[in-house]
Amino acid sequence: MSRATLGVIGGLEMLAPLTVEEERQLYPVIERGRDAERTLVSTSSMEPSDRRRLLRDRQSGQEAESLLLRATCGLVRTRVLERGYRFGNEDLEAAGVEGLVNALHRFDPSKGNRFSTYANYWIMKLVNQAIQQQVGLTDSEMRRVLAYQKLERSHIDKRLTKRDVAAALNVSQSKATEVIQMSRELNSRRFESTDFNAVIDVRETLATGDAPPWVIDELRKLCGKDFDAFWQYTFRTMSIDEIAKGYGISRQAMSKRIDRCRKAVIESPQAKRLQEWFDHQ
Repeated sequence: MSRATLGVIGGLEMLAPLTVEEERQLYPVIERGRDAERTLVSTSSMEPSDRRRLLRDRQSGQEAESLLLRATCGLVRTRVLERGYRFGNEDLEAAGVEGLVNALHRFDPSKGNRFSTYANYWIMKLVNQAIQQQVGLTDSEMRRVLAYQKLERSHIDKRLTKRDVAAALNVSQSKATEVIQMSRELNSRRFESTDFNAVIDVRETLATGDAPPWVIDELRKLCGKDFDAFWQYTFRTMSIDEIAKGYGISRQAMSKRIDRCRKAVIESPQAKRLQEWFDHQ
C-alpha cells in the first residue's frame, strides 16, 4: 500500500491517513501477526514449513502495525496544535508519539474500534501530562484547573462567578480564585490562541489502561454508527465542526446525532454505571 509522506514526527515518518476501510483491512493482518509471535515464543519445536509460515505472518503483522502507526502520526500534530502550542515543541511532540505507540501496543483490533479513535485518548493523555510538567502544576492543581475548564465549557453562555466555581469544585472561594488564575496563566503560556479548554481531563491514576471493554461495548450498542462521533465529542478530541466535516454533514445535523446518542445513554439501563465512569475521567 503506497502512501504519501508528510514529514517526520519524533523520528517516525508521517504518512497520509488511512480510510476507514484501509485501516480495517489491516486488523486481521495485525491479529495474525500477533498470534504468530505468541506461537513462535511459546513453541520450541515445530515443522520448518510451519515456522516459515509463522515468520511470514509475524513480518506481515509488524509491517501492518508500522503502517497503521505512521498513518496515524498526523493526530499528534493536530492534538498539539489544538492545545495552542506551535508544532515543533519537542516535549509535546515526543509525548504525543509516546502516547501513539502506547495505543498501538494496547490496541485490540477485535473490539471493532477505529485505531485513530482509540489513539486519541493516549495521545492526549501523554500530551496533557507533558503540558502539566512544562507549566509546573501539581497533579491536584492540574485536576482542578481542568475541572474548572470543563465547567466553563458547560456554561459557555454564562459568566461564572467565584461562588459558582467554588460550589461546583467543592472548594472555598479563595481556592476557586486560585484555580481561575492558574487557568489564565496556563492559557497565557501558549504560543497561539487555540482554546486550551478543549484539553481532556485525564488523570494520571488512569495510566493502567484505556476505557473498560464494557464501556465501549455499551456505547457502541447505544450509539451505533455514531459511536466515533459521540466519543470524539464527549472527550473533546475533535470539535463538532471537525466531526461534521468528517461525516460530510452539517454542524446542525451532527449536533442532532450527538444529542440522540446522549439521550440514549441517559435513558439506558446502564446510565448510572456509565455516568459514574464518565465522572471519574
